[in-house]
Amino acid sequence: MSIKLGIIGGGQLAWMMSDAANKLGVELIVQTPNQDDPAVSIAQETVFGAVDDAAATEILASKCDIITFENEFVNLDALYLLEQQGVCFRPRLAALSPLLDKYHQRCYLQDLGLPVPQFFALEKPEDIQTKIENWDFPIVLKARRHGYDGQGTFVIHDLASLSKVVNQKNTQFLVEEFVPFKKELAIIAARSVNGEIVTYPVVETQQQQQVCRRVIAPADITPQQVAEIQAIAHTLLNSLQVVGVFGIELFITADGKILVNEIAPRTHNSGHFSLDACETSQFEQHLRAVCGLPLEHTQLNCTSAIMVNLLGYENSHSDYQSQRQQLAAIPHAHLHWYGKTESRPGRKLGHLTVLLEQQNEQTALDIIHQIESIWYPPEKFS
Repeated sequence: MSIKLGIIGGGQLAWMMSDAANKLGVELIVQTPNQDDPAVSIAQETVFGAVDDAAATEILASKCDIITFENEFVNLDALYLLEQQGVCFRPRLAALSPLLDKYHQRCYLQDLGLPVPQFFALEKPEDIQTKIENWDFPIVLKARRHGYDGQGTFVIHDLASLSKVVNQKNTQFLVEEFVPFKKELAIIAARSVNGEIVTYPVVETQQQQQVCRRVIAPADITPQQVAEIQAIAHTLLNSLQVVGVFGIELFITADGKILVNEIAPRTHNSGHFSLDACETSQFEQHLRAVCGLPLEHTQLNCTSAIMVNLLGYENSHSDYQSQRQQLAAIPHAHLHWYGKTESRPGRKLGHLTVLLEQQNEQTALDIIHQIESIWYPPEKFS
């Protein structure tokens, strides 16, 4: 008898669970607001409702054995009532609670003794004068809730700009020191119902306008730095008693210091390369974890890999068939197209992973340039 797994959220992260679900005999039931969301096409059944629609989640719960999350923009208070009625959430809601507000997340990481940038909460405009006086610009300003792919994140260069953004946006903010990092890194980690933890290779992520554009696996860092990052993942997942996959984003500074940037309590863009480049994808691993199945190996099945996000650069309803055919023809390339019906600047429409026989920075850069020169028109290519 197959496990019926409910997923709150119907975007590409849920869509990419399809092959693993078929392999493992897991029936996916998705809660999502729109008929054209990617995961609707692969779900056995869909409950239409926003991810924070508790009434829709109650219907979802009646149709499945376990509920997991494709994104974290949920109404925890309402879900706690369902949990008290016996609904099984994995990860458990208590594991999500410290992470959904970015200020609370920072405090939680700091309390665990994990290295984080300096930070404080900016709850009202008057706090600017009292809290910022000893800080140097630039600083990073983040909305405490509902920010992703650069939305709600601002690099601020002076006091006037800070005041303008804070007064324009009706929300609470987290202020962080700007970290002049050498590289941005990420690690995907999974924890089972029995407390077993596996980690994927640490990767380098390259962002533009706070949106992930490229991932290089593995990252070119020392074994000691890899071990430090793996230890951070173990500390965090064990403290939260997570069941499932988490993505952890980090900085490495010029002097080799590791700092935790943000936690994603779900599968993550930095782990998409695992679909083609690893023994077990992050999506299969997540299903294994939340369904109580043994975790599997995470090592690369190639020497290295690059993943390039295919980001929207215009408002369009094109399916970009010509570019997709050219990209798919690149040797050792694996194209994943999410089937979204609308393109807009910065929207993730798909990704391309290329497997490499050697770990060579120049080769990786050349292939990235080839991919992006095919995908972006000349005036958008940079």
